[in-house]
Amino acid sequence: MDSTSSPSSSSPFDLVSRALGEYIPHSGPAAAVSAAAAQSESAAQPPSGTSLVAGDPEQILGAVNLDRDLRVTRSNLEAPAFAGMTAEPGRLFADLLPSGDVPTVTRRLRQVLETGEAHVARVQRLRRDDGTELVVSMSILPAAGPQDALTVSLIAMAKRLHLYASETAIGTSLDIGETAQSLAQSLMAWGDVAAVDLDYAVWTGEAVTEQAQQRIRLRRAALVPDRAWPDGYLTPGDNLPGEASRLLSLAVRRGDVAQAVVIPDRGTIERVLRDPRLVRALVPGDRPASVACIPLVLEGLDGEPPVVLGMAEVWRRPDRPFQDGELLDLQELVARTAHHVDLARQHQREHAQVLALQRRLLPRAGGDTIEVASVYQPTTPDSAGVGGDWVNSFPLPGGRTALVVGDVVGHGLGAAAAMGQLSMEARALLSAGLGPEEVLEHLDETVTILDDTDSGLAAGYSALGSTCCIAVYDPVSHQVVVSSAGHLPPILVLPDGTGRPLSIPAHPGLGAEFALREPFDVHSFDAPPGSLLALYTDGLVEDPAVPIDEGIGRLAAAVSRVHPWDDLPQAARGVVADLAPESLRDDVTLLLARMAGCRRRDTAAWRLPARDDAAVRARALTAGLLEQWGTRDDTRYTAMLLVSELVTNAVRFATGPVTVRLIRAGHSLLCEVGDTGNGRPRLGRVGLLDDRGRGLQVVHRLTTRWGVRWTDTGKVVWAELAR
Repeated sequence: MDSTSSPSSSSPFDLVSRALGEYIPHSGPAAAVSAAAAQSESAAQPPSGTSLVAGDPEQILGAVNLDRDLRVTRSNLEAPAFAGMTAEPGRLFADLLPSGDVPTVTRRLRQVLETGEAHVARVQRLRRDDGTELVVSMSILPAAGPQDALTVSLIAMAKRLHLYASETAIGTSLDIGETAQSLAQSLMAWGDVAAVDLDYAVWTGEAVTEQAQQRIRLRRAALVPDRAWPDGYLTPGDNLPGEASRLLSLAVRRGDVAQAVVIPDRGTIERVLRDPRLVRALVPGDRPASVACIPLVLEGLDGEPPVVLGMAEVWRRPDRPFQDGELLDLQELVARTAHHVDLARQHQREHAQVLALQRRLLPRAGGDTIEVASVYQPTTPDSAGVGGDWVNSFPLPGGRTALVVGDVVGHGLGAAAAMGQLSMEARALLSAGLGPEEVLEHLDETVTILDDTDSGLAAGYSALGSTCCIAVYDPVSHQVVVSSAGHLPPILVLPDGTGRPLSIPAHPGLGAEFALREPFDVHSFDAPPGSLLALYTDGLVEDPAVPIDEGIGRLAAAVSRVHPWDDLPQAARGVVADLAPESLRDDVTLLLARMAGCRRRDTAAWRLPARDDAAVRARALTAGLLEQWGTRDDTRYTAMLLVSELVTNAVRFATGPVTVRLIRAGHSLLCEVGDTGNGRPRLGRVGLLDDRGRGLQVVHRLTTRWGVRWTDTGKVVWAELAR
């Protein structure tokens, strides 16, 4: 021992050293029986009832003293478990650690040094001189004497205790990659290299039901230690060759019993694998090696045979053969953690489903009058799944475009189901001709229904307080009509580059029954050609360190920097990259819409008195305009007949003046006839002797689609033709 302190010393290092002196005989450490170790093991007794043998030589105490530069000043590592580990005075303590653990452990050492508060019982790996590793329980204590700074107490953990510590660590994440990595790190207590290979279906979240002999697709999920490997060796993300997958699947499953398989030396491995390419892919380097393959098994239900989710492989030098007790420990650890892998698989499946639904709702490309681009970034899988942000854009009658963004409360499938329902309902109601404020009234009622006692409470999920903003762009009038339910205001950037949030009074979110129920307001804003509109969710602008108004201002500044000729999808990604925090606390959603509008020469509108000659006048005006536009003869005659029928119906069944508007956009010709009536035209069956309803039959047969939308003064019947 390096300790020379007087017996009266009360420093932590000397206390540990005296304890070591009491149970390490001078005749040699091999026969050590530790009362202190027995006491420590009894204190760490796992709750499951598995007994640890007092005096187990695997559980041994050691101590290292450090100065303020974190260099070793004294050490006591004479116990058998620490053989091959050199802690000479003057050596950095970081030299005893795996390279990947140095930053974390160094940070904890300095934290104890600065605060004086001990850090107790951290499971840690130490690196021996030959590169192998030892798992210990490490405590960091402030030293009492001025010559030293820290005392690091080390307990070489017994394999049985390591089983329980590993199971606890592996179950802390629902990310399948992190779960596999935690398992591989725990397996390092038994070897020099550990790898975890999972069935491909586990990665995608699919239900794994087939038998191992019928599955040959394995993917490397984790590999430790993390360092440079020879070319051709499989690293995380690589698929195992089909021959290797088939060989391993057959090797670990004999009958209905999953069991470990040990290949004791490199020669045997090469004879089994046969193909040099497989040897390079599966054997970590050119040195001698042996391997234990342990199947990752999920026990079957109701008498079904167990299912192999994948494979864990532990490699080490052949001069340290695997003992039967070690194989049992390995099998127990892998068996105990199989359900964690399956939970991560189920979470991956839910995450993929929600993400697929969310991306399905993302808007497609815009039309001739508007260009749209969107970005959606979910939070990490560990944040309880994808959130309820959604954004959509779609064409409306009259050449208009709807831009919708919403944020449903919560994460996971409950939020995804509510998100999908609200999104589809908003699209259906807007397409049916309702205004944005009317659509929000229906969504408000829907959210309340979703949260009733039969569905919402039973599912443990509430959508109350969800937000939504609807903007409708009219390319003819160059106006944007906006209505919002508790959502952050859109940002409008005019062609001169000035950008500002739209002034929309605050309104409670959807289903907010606790607040005073007020009608949803509708607001109109001018959007000249070249304007840019940004709709977003709070994840893009919310930062606990700054007010929300400042975040919105930064977004307005970022959107204002988008040049009119910039590629819009690339610009949207750039805005998100500039503003989104590195560690996402919430989903980030952004929709950019660049509005081009209709050219004045592509539209025409007339206002006609509701008289019997209105249809004749409308036909004449339509014929002259379409001839000026160079429309084909058949399209011109069809449009004249269509306008005549719509105007006749308006004069016959409504009151007040009749408006006629024609719009050419792309390959379509849009005809609109408006009146002040509130009756809805309905298409029905017409008998041979009926003199009513034939006009709508003609409209239905002549057009690609037609419908009705409501205005402040009445209604508009629209119809679309291919030109």
